[in-house]
Amino acid sequence: MYGDPATIRKILTESGDTWAVVGLSSNERRAAYGVADVLQRYGKRVIPVHPKAETVHGEKGYASLADIPFEVDVVDVFVNSDLAGAVADEAVAIGAKAVWYQLGVIDEAAYQRTRAAGLDMVMDRCPAIEIPRLG
Repeated sequence: MYGDPATIRKILTESGDTWAVVGLSSNERRAAYGVADVLQRYGKRVIPVHPKAETVHGEKGYASLADIPFEVDVVDVFVNSDLAGAVADEAVAIGAKAVWYQLGVIDEAAYQRTRAAGLDMVMDRCPAIEIPRLG
């Protein structure tokens, strides 16, 4: 339900190529770092969003979604489920087209709010796993 193939395909191929990755830092051991690298290899612009606002994979980082001075298409969320709802709400507020919660990140209330606001959303999936499957 939270990761139907049609929505996954739409987000990865039609929603746009500017992805804000919330939780992305320069720590190469974190999953967000590797996933961001895969997304870049598939042509996505990956914007780090982390309190440290570090430059990662050649892209300037921002402390919050609201600090990004240009449009963001997809918000990819690498935070704990208890913090993820607020990130989804911020994604709606900045006018993103879609929200993607990573493996293990689930917030059903946030899913309902985000979908009601007109955004596509996927939960408990990884774009680095899904994008190569598109062929």
